[in-house]
Amino acid sequence: MARRPTIKDIARRAGVSQSAVSFALNGRPGVSRETRARIRRVAEELGWQPNSAARALSGERAGAVGLVLARPACTLGVESFFLQLVSGVQEVLSAARTALLFQVVEDVDAECAVYRRWWAERRVDGVLVVDPRTDDPRPELLAGLGLPAVAIGEPRPSAALSSVWADDARAMADVLDHLYGLGHRRIAHIAGMPDLAHTVRRIDSLRAQAARRGLTEAEVRSVPTDYSDAEGAAATRRVLRGPAPPTALIYDNDVMAVAGTGVAAELGLAVPARVSVVAWDDSPLCRVTHPRLTALVRDTAGFGRLAAQELLDVLAGGPPRAREGEQPRLEPRESTAPPPPAY
Repeated sequence: MARRPTIKDIARRAGVSQSAVSFALNGRPGVSRETRARIRRVAEELGWQPNSAARALSGERAGAVGLVLARPACTLGVESFFLQLVSGVQEVLSAARTALLFQVVEDVDAECAVYRRWWAERRVDGVLVVDPRTDDPRPELLAGLGLPAVAIGEPRPSAALSSVWADDARAMADVLDHLYGLGHRRIAHIAGMPDLAHTVRRIDSLRAQAARRGLTEAEVRSVPTDYSDAEGAAATRRVLRGPAPPTALIYDNDVMAVAGTGVAAELGLAVPARVSVVAWDDSPLCRVTHPRLTALVRDTAGFGRLAAQELLDVLAGGPPRAREGEQPRLEPRESTAPPPPAY
């Protein structure tokens, strides 16, 4: 059929009334077993599917969950983290016959507007919330709307949101342990967006670990960016051209690490002979770059599966809780080595 089949089409082909079709497809009494079977067979032949909007208006589930991303769209095409995360989410949702409604917006205010619209239109049964903020309006909004949600990357559940998280502070401690053990004392952290809660946790962990070793903020510092290759490269150029340049660089994603490695080569600073490089998330980019980049390795798709399953559990009536995902594991490769003797 050139258009979406309707209950009227099914009734006409099955030779029954529209009310009989409604009873049969909704599992209500009022039709015989044989008629019910015939109606369902005809519905399958016509490719009929229930209208999610109509079902939502009747109080049934929409059969979809939402994911809104408030980040620069330019960072999505090259950063592998979200692609892997969404693949894991989709794997679980597909098995549960649940759709994923995805939207990219410019900021958190626009994200909140999307939640309000989805709630009013009953478009989704719940949402996955990414990039928790330090001053985040979303938990209170979602609680007020009564929209079930799971926060990805927030170690503390709230009355409204369950959460799944990984220990960023411990991962940063592992990175600093590695670099300090090699002899590095001047380290720059090319960080992500400063209002993200996980960025703050990484910066705080780096400062605490540096202070514990007697290193000052002039020796170990963080430079916020928007996660893009352009800002990662610009930040790298500033710190390497500045006074007392670092002998090691920690990047909050793989894209910035690759861009920063290119900047080091442009400035005549060989990796790792003059400057060492560590990427926060491993990806094929880290493994095909020369030299291969030392990186934090984790099952990002598995993290997405954990988040999606937690949301399905919440929709089934489970209580809010925090679930810790796999701890990122540092894999040393050719991009890290002791600093040159002169440093």
